[in-house]
Amino acid sequence: MELSELMKPEWTPVQRATLLFVVRDGRILLIHKKRGLGAGKINGPGGRLEPGETARQAAVREVQEELRVTPLGVAEAGLLRFQFLDGLSLEVTVFTAIDFEGTPEETDEAVPVWAPLDGIPYADMWPDDVYWMPPMLAGRRFRGWFLFDGVRMMAHDLKQDGEVNCEPKEIKL
Repeated sequence: MELSELMKPEWTPVQRATLLFVVRDGRILLIHKKRGLGAGKINGPGGRLEPGETARQAAVREVQEELRVTPLGVAEAGLLRFQFLDGLSLEVTVFTAIDFEGTPEETDEAVPVWAPLDGIPYADMWPDDVYWMPPMLAGRRFRGWFLFDGVRMMAHDLKQDGEVNCEPKEIKL
């Protein structure tokens, strides 16, 4: 598969998912993922949409399940498309939040990790994060396309505010 195929409007993901990052006081709330896709990596809380659920609803639910907190001030930030050579394809809506209710707790799925914005542990994360997280943290809307072979990124493209096709759209199953 070529990256250009992933960028076509007719490309359809096998699964739709979300990520949500709480950013406050110069820090970002991440997770050390314990199981599932990306187990062992640092990432944001998130997961797959359930039938009838909007991306925003799924993002909030996933944060509640993975960290036992409820995000506040949730805003859509971007849209990512991932194609894996093994056939897995994901479309991920990315959100940010400015606060949360509760206290982050370790769960069966994740360990909470606070990182300073100037010390995000990119070396322990998926290789695509270093491309789209800085625009997200700068408040720029983005759209990204990423081709992977396992955990190895083969190709990517990223568009930001003011560039063609960067406006994410809400997805409802």
